[in-house]
This record gives sequence, structure tokens and C-alpha cells, in this order.
Amino acid sequence: MSDFTQHSPYEAPQSSPLLDLIQRMRAEIRKVIIGQDTVIDQVLAALLAGGHILLEGKPGLGKTHLVNTLAKTFGGHSGRIQFTPDLMPSDVTGFRMFDMRSQTFQLRRGPVFTNLLLADEINRAPAKTQAALLEVMQEVQVTIDGETLRLDPPFMTLATQNPVEHEGTYPLPEAQLDRFIMKILIDYPGRDAECEIVSRAASEAGRAADRSVVPVCSPAEIIAAQSATSAIQVMPEVVGYAVAIAQATRDARAIGLGTGTRGAISLVKIGKAFAVLNGRGYVIPDDIKSAALPVLRHRVQLTPEVAISGQNVDEVLRGIVDSVPAPRQ
Repeated sequence: MSDFTQHSPYEAPQSSPLLDLIQRMRAEIRKVIIGQDTVIDQVLAALLAGGHILLEGKPGLGKTHLVNTLAKTFGGHSGRIQFTPDLMPSDVTGFRMFDMRSQTFQLRRGPVFTNLLLADEINRAPAKTQAALLEVMQEVQVTIDGETLRLDPPFMTLATQNPVEHEGTYPLPEAQLDRFIMKILIDYPGRDAECEIVSRAASEAGRAADRSVVPVCSPAEIIAAQSATSAIQVMPEVVGYAVAIAQATRDARAIGLGTGTRGAISLVKIGKAFAVLNGRGYVIPDDIKSAALPVLRHRVQLTPEVAISGQNVDEVLRGIVDSVPAPRQ
């Protein structure tokens, strides 16, 4: 296992094994996921920060492919749950079934026992089933019939929502939304990228690209990378900048419900991950600024009059971030 923590946080980027690892993972993912470089970097940042992701995008944009490919890069396991109105909590976590042959109750582990879990269309299941993910996302454990079972790290949930179809859905409560470190928006790729995607999908090249993805590290090295990211230095002024942005969302007239302290914590965590992605051993204000939209867009609610006016959350958040003075470097 690589020991990333042996290196000074201020080492030059070219000598950092952590940056080298991320670049190799990024290169493997780009073999399959085309035209979504920003999304790839945000997902890698969430993985480094040890957080969970809410993915929002229309069907057919490669969300399942992204999860499977990311798992392949570190030799991890991936699982998928298709959330439906009749899905039960035990379908997510697992259950005990009586075995007639042994006359004992046998544990049947649910799909959450994996490294990367794709919770597809999570808002199509009722609240009690959505809540089945709360414990596993927060504590990385599952309780079945009074027995607590730990999951093998690293563990990450990537839940998807369709931004268009709302009929028959159950909106996620604020308490559960807050468990996601980022809400990432996946949009259509550019024309050239889409042409390449279509050409690959209509030929053997697409399957060949999937097969060409190779592991560049082990799950243990991902855990070490997460520890190294957590150890990245953050100056008090930069922490104060993240807190000031979070507080500004509570004071803004356009926002009815601002972010809590967990939002400020997530800004700093993702800021550290962005510093790693940019080859730095320290966080700068621009890292916090880059993290603001994906970290905060699901943690705030617009006032009804602003929502009716047609303004969206990202537009309001950009204005708030621009209004908060950044510390001088």
C-alpha cells in the first residue's frame, strides 16, 4: 500500500504519488466516459473526501457506466439498486431468512454491501426505503435484526435523480440531502464528444474501451489517499472564508433556508480534494469557490417568490459567493 502521508503537504506536484494516482484514475475513466471531465473530477473529489454524491441528469448520460468504471480503477466492487415505489428497506440492506435445511436464520446481505453503490432514481422510493440508506451513508454500517454489520471501506453512495420526471416521486427530505457531500449535475456532452460516444456505442469500440480499463490501485490505497487528503493543510483564513459563504446563504433574501454547519464542513473537505486534484498540498480560496455550487446547491432552498421568478439555485449561489470577499493569499 502506498503511504501518501509520508510526503510533505507542500511538495512539488510532480513528486506527489497522490497526484500521480489521481491522474492515472482519471485517465482510465476517460477511456469510457467522454466529454464529462468536470463531472469526473467532482466524483474523484468526493471519493477523496470520503463523501456521497447526488447525481442529477437525464437518462442515458452514462451514470451507471461512471460508477462501474470508477470501481474498476481501484479493483473495488460496485452495486446497483433500482429504486421503485414497492422497494422495501430489506431489499436495500438485507434480511435474515429461515433455512429449512439447517433450521437456522441465514443472513442475506443486501446490495449496500459493496464499495460503490449506485442508488438509481432514489426519489422513486417512499421515505422509509430512502431512510434505509441513512445509517449506511453516515456510519458505514447496517443493522439487521439487532446485529450491526460493518461495510468494507471504501464505501460511497452515488444516488441519481431525474430532473424532468416528478410524477410518482418522493422528494428527499433535507436531513437526507445533507448526507450527500455534493450534488453533481450531468448535462449533455458537446457535439464532438457525442459523435464519438455514438460511434463507439454502434461498434465494437465501446466494449473494447470497457475492457481496456485496468485497476491502477487497490481499495487500501484509496483509503490511504483519503487519509492524505484529510491531512491537507487549510489556513484559518480559508476556513473562515468557507464559513462566511455558508453564513451568507442564511442571510440572503433570495434564500428561505440556508445551509447548516455541515455545508461549511463539506466546503472545506471538497476544497482539500480540489487542492489534491490541482497538485497542491494546501487549500486556496479558489478551491472553496469551485466547491461552492456542487456542495451547496442541494442544501439551500429559494424563497417562493424567487423560485417563481425563474431564477435557479446556481444563479443565486453565484451571486452570494461573489459577494463574499475572499482572503488574500
